[in-house]
Amino acid sequence: MFELDPRLKADTHFILQWPLSQVLLMDDRRYPWLILVPTRLNVSEPFDLTYEEQALLSRETMALGELMKEHFAADKVNIAALGNVVPQLHVHVIARFEDDDTFPSPVWGLGHAERYELSARESLIDTLHARLRDIEP
Repeated sequence: MFELDPRLKADTHFILQWPLSQVLLMDDRRYPWLILVPTRLNVSEPFDLTYEEQALLSRETMALGELMKEHFAADKVNIAALGNVVPQLHVHVIARFEDDDTFPSPVWGLGHAERYELSARESLIDTLHARLRDIEP
């Protein structure tokens, strides 16, 4: 049975399940930051997925990136799957802005996460869920 890595579970909030991946909100209000986690066992690299799943992950990633750019009016969308700290395969999709605190540098290792207030987080999750549930990756 699929289980989300404890570190991802501690830092994210579930939005919805797509055909392959859970879509999660990173709990850092500094950046609109979503994460895709394929719900497959023992997957740490994209090539651990079947060819069909690799194609589906790519479609989910592109659909999420496009939504993030449009919904948040982002200047740039960063997409990355590093896995150095959390080996479970996950893809970061982050809306970036030329005036954000770390632009143009990566978001990792600079500053500290600023957690969402409960009402703001719930509102954002509801909004994103409504937008994402109608997308067919």
